[in-house]
Amino acid sequence: MTSTHHVLYEPQGRLTAELPPDRAVHEQVVRTALAWSSPLDVPADDVAAIGGLLAGAVRVVADAVRGCATRLPEDDGRRLFAEVILQEADGCLSQPCTSLSRVHNRARLIRALYERLDRLQGAAAPADEAAAGASP
Repeated sequence: MTSTHHVLYEPQGRLTAELPPDRAVHEQVVRTALAWSSPLDVPADDVAAIGGLLAGAVRVVADAVRGCATRLPEDDGRRLFAEVILQEADGCLSQPCTSLSRVHNRARLIRALYERLDRLQGAAAPADEAAAGASP
């Protein structure tokens, strides 16, 4: 099978800073990955490929969470919880994705990151408006 897709390597993160995560695609990959119930359902090469795809999604969503969290005060509980989830993401990504259970862990992590992102975006908007109103 020949792939027509190319992986973009952009270490400075400029593109991801300007573009929102492609949530619909990420959610579809998560649903697909979590639907696999047996290691026999997925060839080993596919486990590695989907693990890499999920790792990219984790990084993109984690960057969005990090960006929202940094706009909140350091002692804000929502920021602290986001930092815990971001540490979990770092730990998950530090392990090679060599099994279906690790694929499932990455898929669940993406869901948790999106949940946190939704909460932070709702919290960051009023904080941004308050800061804008306070400046002369």
